[in-house]
Amino acid sequence: MKSLILFTSSHGTTEKATLLLKENLKGGAEVINLKKNPHLDMSCYDLIVIGSSIHVGNIAKRMKNFMQKNLSILKSKKLGLFLCCMQEDDEAREQFETAFSKELREASISNGLFGGEFLFEKMNFIQRAMLKKVADKTSSVYNLNDKAIKKFAKEINAAL
Repeated sequence: MKSLILFTSSHGTTEKATLLLKENLKGGAEVINLKKNPHLDMSCYDLIVIGSSIHVGNIAKRMKNFMQKNLSILKSKKLGLFLCCMQEDDEAREQFETAFSKELREASISNGLFGGEFLFEKMNFIQRAMLKKVADKTSSVYNLNDKAIKKFAKEINAAL
């Protein structure tokens, strides 16, 4: 079984989560950053996991467009979806539903919320200023959820 984890990441958190996920998937997976490989042939993969972060309520436009364009092939594969975000509980679930279409969520064998990080050292001045105002944060915050990543991988592994 050939597996792919496709992701977008602004500051590296989703990439970090992707690599942790890869370590926990049976048989491993190929990892591809959509920013570096936007024209991807998915026909050879049996499992496709899509991961993204969310900023100002939206996932990367590149990922959103990719999912819309490739909806039929994604639905024909074993599919997993995850989101890196700093919200929790109902707010995180709302962000997940905004990020991924109902069709993809229903086709997915596992959906995950992996927590997130605010990495001040990787943000520009405007991003830091917005974060200070909106979230009252003035330094980096690390909240990646290793347990959620392992649970997601376990669900994927069980379905394979």
